[in-house]
Amino acid sequence: MGFMIGKVAQRTGVAVSAIRFYEDKGLITSERNSGGQRVFRAADIRRISFIIIAQKLGFTLKEIAAQLGKLPNSRTPNKKDWEKISQSFQRDIDARIEGLTQLRNKLTGCIGCGCLSLDVCQLYNSEDKAAIKGSGPRYLMGDRPEPPEK
Repeated sequence: MGFMIGKVAQRTGVAVSAIRFYEDKGLITSERNSGGQRVFRAADIRRISFIIIAQKLGFTLKEIAAQLGKLPNSRTPNKKDWEKISQSFQRDIDARIEGLTQLRNKLTGCIGCGCLSLDVCQLYNSEDKAAIKGSGPRYLMGDRPEPPEK
């Protein structure tokens, strides 16, 4: 059984133009009926739902396409197929959560070179030592300050 593009849009809450865009990007595929209209499979509704969720989680279309490329194109993905993708995404999500947690915990006291406090900055980043580690807010990016000299 196939679904016309309007029905897919209704079922997924995605605009018809977005469905065409996903198809152009190779994220989903359709066949044409005798009238030349796009016909999608139930698997494509699941794929579009996955795309929406993955985008909300911050994944790029390139990352999403790589994951969808692991799914069988000729059949509806089963629970085991989705579990494999889920495990891959979980690792990335866990890393993001860890990074966001570190950012949250350091944000009030650490921005730019490593801190907002000039007193603390004199101890941990005197002479702008953090700049040696590279550009950007080094301590927020995971670099550690050198212990203060005594």
